[in-house]
Amino acid sequence: MRRNTASGRRPPPALDRSALERLALRYVERFATTRGKLAVYLARKVRERGWEGEPADPVAIAERFAELGYINDRLYAESKASAMARRGLGARRVKDALRHAGVQERDAEAIEPQLDSRARETAIAFARKRRIGPFAAEEADRVTLAKQVGAMVRAGHAPELAWKIVRMPPGESVEPLLDGD
Repeated sequence: MRRNTASGRRPPPALDRSALERLALRYVERFATTRGKLAVYLARKVRERGWEGEPADPVAIAERFAELGYINDRLYAESKASAMARRGLGARRVKDALRHAGVQERDAEAIEPQLDSRARETAIAFARKRRIGPFAAEEADRVTLAKQVGAMVRAGHAPELAWKIVRMPPGESVEPLLDGD
């Protein structure tokens, strides 16, 4: 009887195809995911637990789950983009997160118009949350303005838009900015 010396328990048995598919099914039940994330998860499980039988192909399992409708990269991308936009994060940050999540290029490109149309709205949401520009209690000095622009750029907003917002005096209406001025 093999024992895991660190915990005193027996290590889990090596995986086979059906066990790997059960792990995949449990994963997609619990988490919103993409093909890429599922394939990475399954490959990690094979590395950790070992493999018995025919060679494992986590990518093929992820593709099959997508064909069955258990995974939808485009829906994941739309949902993730909306959630990040509500937090005030810009298009660049959203695109980076989607790339990191393994969303395929065509699905990420499909939501770009949505990201572009909400760029000003999300930048204003970020400024409101951080009390920047028109949402500040008082005018900021040059050093603070630069720091605020840096924060907005790190949040994924275009530098030109960030400068427009941080230079707005406290209390000024953001309506002209939303209208495309």
